[in-house]
Amino acid sequence: MNHQLRNFMIAVLTFGGGTALLCILAFIHINQGSVSISVGTVIDAIVAPQDNLEHHTVRMLRLPRATMGIVAGGALAVSGAVLQTVTKNPLSSASTLGIHSGTYFAVVLSTVFFPAVLIGNGIIAAFVGGILTFLIVFVLSGGSKASPVRMVLAGMIVTFLFSSLTSVLQIFYENETAGLFLWGSGTLVQNDWEGVRFSLPIVAAALVIVLIMTFKMDTLTLGDDVATALGQNVKIVKFVSIIAAVLLTSVTVSVAGPIGFVGLVAPHIIKLIGYRKHFPLLIASFIWGANVLLLADVLARVIDPSFSELPVGAITALIGAPWLIYLVLRMKRSKYGDENTSVIAGNASVKWPVKAVIPVLAVIIALTMVVSLASGNYGFEPMMLWNALFGEADDFMLGLIVDLRLPRALVALVSGMVLAVSGLVFQGVLRNPLADPSVIGITSGAGVGALLTMYVFSVSAAWIPIGAMAGSILFFIVVMVLAVRAQFQPTILALLGIGVSAFGQAIIQILVVQADMGVASALTWLSGTTYARGWPELVQFLFAPVLILFPILMMRIHILDTLSLGDDTAKGLGLRVMSARFQLAFIATLLAAFSVAAVGSIGFIGLIAPHLSRLLVGPANQRLLPVTMLVGGVLLVIADALSRTLLAPSEIPSGILVAIIGAPYFLWLMRKRA
Repeated sequence: MNHQLRNFMIAVLTFGGGTALLCILAFIHINQGSVSISVGTVIDAIVAPQDNLEHHTVRMLRLPRATMGIVAGGALAVSGAVLQTVTKNPLSSASTLGIHSGTYFAVVLSTVFFPAVLIGNGIIAAFVGGILTFLIVFVLSGGSKASPVRMVLAGMIVTFLFSSLTSVLQIFYENETAGLFLWGSGTLVQNDWEGVRFSLPIVAAALVIVLIMTFKMDTLTLGDDVATALGQNVKIVKFVSIIAAVLLTSVTVSVAGPIGFVGLVAPHIIKLIGYRKHFPLLIASFIWGANVLLLADVLARVIDPSFSELPVGAITALIGAPWLIYLVLRMKRSKYGDENTSVIAGNASVKWPVKAVIPVLAVIIALTMVVSLASGNYGFEPMMLWNALFGEADDFMLGLIVDLRLPRALVALVSGMVLAVSGLVFQGVLRNPLADPSVIGITSGAGVGALLTMYVFSVSAAWIPIGAMAGSILFFIVVMVLAVRAQFQPTILALLGIGVSAFGQAIIQILVVQADMGVASALTWLSGTTYARGWPELVQFLFAPVLILFPILMMRIHILDTLSLGDDTAKGLGLRVMSARFQLAFIATLLAAFSVAAVGSIGFIGLIAPHLSRLLVGPANQRLLPVTMLVGGVLLVIADALSRTLLAPSEIPSGILVAIIGAPYFLWLMRKRA
């Protein structure tokens, strides 16, 4: 009897309490706005509307927005619950699997090149983009045999790729994509009932489909073989469920933009309460997903009383990223493998001698520098470079080479070296081959610090690197605390890094909107660029890492080889493991902070360069350090040259170019090392 009473009370709190909270949040939400309207007027506008401005404001602006929050939050939560069941991955959601980035890219691409397909708020483009993205992530992570961590990591890399492609389109087609930046961060702003009228029937139809499928999804949780033995056509069940889940996500994106983490947070709240059967799970997830999204929108307008519209997607990320970190730490170790598991092995396929590799790389650097200096808006002009340096070129050409192209190429070279070495050290310290300043959140921390310095404290530009360092060190402390909690387990650290990075990116989105930065300039800076970089950046931000931190690392790099043997062995060899980890990771953090101060948030160099170097000379870190340094320099010099020349006279930010090249490489590497 006590058990039945307990279940009854849980049901009352889950469904009755959730519905009551939803009504309270909706009422608070409707009462918020830039114009103060009394509670009595709001009630009158709902129950006895009149033809006046206050009633129209409530009925045509505030009510549609609150209703859209309920519909979108519920749809995203149900989509997340379905995806978690179908993929057998407790961390699945539209945001962690990259579906949001795929739908967003498809809508932006269609806006620029195929506006005719944007009928119905662009839902067709969003749906096709979402389905294709899910298939890409599902296949590349290993299909039905994929582990949760591989699937989420594949989703992260695909998100990087599509986000970079989307940024390219927004930078080069700023007029065509005007207004998509706030929408792309997630917003519930509605000017009438059109969005609700469009989305509600589609969401309702998809919900009916998944509710009809609840018994079949219950059998999926028993395993594919058991479900088949019980008479279920597993492939059909999964296909219909995925279509419904992606449709729920797509219709939400088409109206409110990509709003992340709701599909992760809400279903897990219900599962923590104890619900496992899909019928009550999905209904409760809808109610609590609506609560999460409405609460986020209420918080957005509490944080910014000026009502300049903070993106609600950034607020849900601020809520959801810590939730992701909590879930990862809570999951049992058996879900992710033991502490010695590596995400991707770094085996050498050739293992050439270092004495041969370094001269070859030095020659390649020299050649790429020459090509970079001789390349401009009119293509490759080697004779112009020769005349400028050794002939009788005019002052303009000499200034172009010596004052513009040469320092920019050197900034790219040294920044690439710094990022590559930072990534190498993080991979060794965290025993995580996917560790990189941008992936584990250090770069986003530096970006937060730099933006706070520029647009909140309004100090001179000389303080920007100080802000970047402060932000990166703060995020470094968070990462290291989480690493200790995770016992430096590589796969768990990879997932924790996604959460930390998402939290930083959410703060950056809020700061960009608050500071009213131009969309193109904001995206360019956030993506990382060598544009207009010169001697000042080289002297102020990059000489210190090369002259001070690199020599320190060269003397201590052997510690990474000792750490790779495991903590017990390292302690047996007399190494103070925790102290060594913190010291090396702190140096890597400083390197990342200097790089962000110089060229912004350029990712993937710290991922790609160490892996390419391992393929050349093997895993020994003393051999890897000089090779990784040179490979990173080459990669960013090449990216810088291509960024100037591919679409001259327009310019692609170097960071975006690196991501477009690096993401497919890493997806291939994940697939190869399955």
